[in-house]
Amino acid sequence: MSVQNHPTTGDLDLPGVSRRVALVTGGGRGIGRAIALGLAADGFDVAVNFRRDEAAAAATTSDIESLGGRAFAYRASVDDPDAALGLAEAVVADFGTVDTLVCNAGIASRGNTVVDTELGEVDRLMRTHVTSAFLLCKALVPAMRLKERADVVFISSVAARLQSARSLPYTMAKVALEALAMTLAKEERDAQIHVNVVAPGLVATEMGKRLVKGAMGVEDIATLDASAPFGRVCRPEDVADVVRFLVSPASGYLTGQVVTVDGGG
Repeated sequence: MSVQNHPTTGDLDLPGVSRRVALVTGGGRGIGRAIALGLAADGFDVAVNFRRDEAAAAATTSDIESLGGRAFAYRASVDDPDAALGLAEAVVADFGTVDTLVCNAGIASRGNTVVDTELGEVDRLMRTHVTSAFLLCKALVPAMRLKERADVVFISSVAARLQSARSLPYTMAKVALEALAMTLAKEERDAQIHVNVVAPGLVATEMGKRLVKGAMGVEDIATLDASAPFGRVCRPEDVADVVRFLVSPASGYLTGQVVTVDGGG
């Protein structure tokens, strides 16, 4: 397990200023980066977790700084239970608190049939998507109960409902993630902790680009814009905007919801 901090210096340390703190797993690129920047624009300080791409995470923290916030980047492979718990401890040590947890870290499966899928792949996706989220909730939710308002948002996928062929490890992981979310929402409602799920369809990220290239032979995902809802493939910012709403005062009476972000299918 390795946790690496990269502090940036924003205008946080002002008398009387109280800013919410968000931890975004997989926050250096794609959907996670868009969420981190969106929350920073709304006044959050952000702990940005990443696994490999240190340069992307550093760019994200720098962009958060430019918005007037504070950000640390943490290298931690959350599929490792020790690393996930170490991440939670490091974030609390640096920021003193976590108000909002966004469980976004995820990886794609290989597209094999059930009988051709290796147990190791199932285990790796379950650990990345689900076990990491469970451990972070177990570590952070007790302190969240002391807050006037706290939020946990899980980034799932329409795959949890489509349950397509050749998608077993990814689909299993997302279904289990949503089960975690719905259970937690019921358990923590009286503690003023809002727990919700955002389930995107195809998103124009690096993972999305690899998906359409492998499944459809499409070299440029932008060529799908013309046939997509509203004339474009979903962007990371579309997902981030829903997360921003769910953790805002405007969603004060929402918990235990799955918000699908696919342009209506």
